Amino acid sequence: MRRIGRVLLLVMALAAITGQTSPQTAAWPTQPVRMVVAFPPGGATDVMARLLAQRLTAEIGQNVIVENRAGASGIVGSEAVAKAAPDGYTLLFAPSSHATLSELYPSLPFDPVRGFTSIATFARTPYLFVVSPGVPAQSMQELIELARRHPGEIAYASTGMGTAQHLAGEMLRRVAGIDILHVPYKGSGAVRADLLAGRIQSMFDNVAVMLPYVRRGEVRALAVTGPKRSPLVPNLPTLRELGLQEAEIEGWFVLLGPAGMPDDTVRRLNAAVNAVVSAPSMVEQLAELGAEALVGRPGDVTALIVGDRETWGRVIRGANIRVE
Repeated sequence: MRRIGRVLLLVMALAAITGQTSPQTAAWPTQPVRMVVAFPPGGATDVMARLLAQRLTAEIGQNVIVENRAGASGIVGSEAVAKAAPDGYTLLFAPSSHATLSELYPSLPFDPVRGFTSIATFARTPYLFVVSPGVPAQSMQELIELARRHPGEIAYASTGMGTAQHLAGEMLRRVAGIDILHVPYKGSGAVRADLLAGRIQSMFDNVAVMLPYVRRGEVRALAVTGPKRSPLVPNLPTLRELGLQEAEIEGWFVLLGPAGMPDDTVRRLNAAVNAVVSAPSMVEQLAELGAEALVGRPGDVTALIVGDRETWGRVIRGANIRVE
């Protein structure tokens, strides 16, 4: 009898443990999901995140709420996610600049790869190189010649040190052999206001964000940074066509979570994001923004981050770019 009693107690204990863990995993999600964007509202990362959040809400049956937590070139929001509980309810919608944070900040409080769980890819997009209307250059060649005649007088803006905009400008400076000045801003709103007003002469920026200004004639586009022409601006040459292929750059957007997320939750999220991304309406919507939908596995996310960290890390080290 004692033995039977002990067996019963063991069975009951196992049942209790199972009852505490399995339903939580099986039931995910049971509450709203917070998707952190580590940049201010209105930028390309914010625009893309809200596209995903709206569709993902319908796909998983819970609200996906975008939360902007800007600061320190994306570190503030990223660190908040890295330190969050790995339960699938706090996620990070990260742009390609996430990959180079550790190259720029030696004392970064997290590792861009090991500090996160890779979940899903979303989209990639080239950048446009644009100038303010007052710049007397109608083509990239004319802009380069102008910069050579006036070294240090033409400035290009970015939304922060080490961002894709900054690195693209640094590569253009090196490849074209021109002396142009980098002016980092703390947010997208201020930099575009100064560009439109002519207080800053040029910048690289995401097609999705800059195209409306180009179409309204508020800025002039001179080149596209991807390996092929954009169907949205088919007459615009690529940097490769102009002999500046070393300055090519494409942005991308991925979904991450805190390190240690349950495999089952990651699989569910990956499947849900892939369903959203592969929907014809989303593919079309992204194409209208100059972006390409990216269906992928968690391993593809890691490969993007590691690959860009190696590629642009060499540029950062070569130019001795550091952020204190």
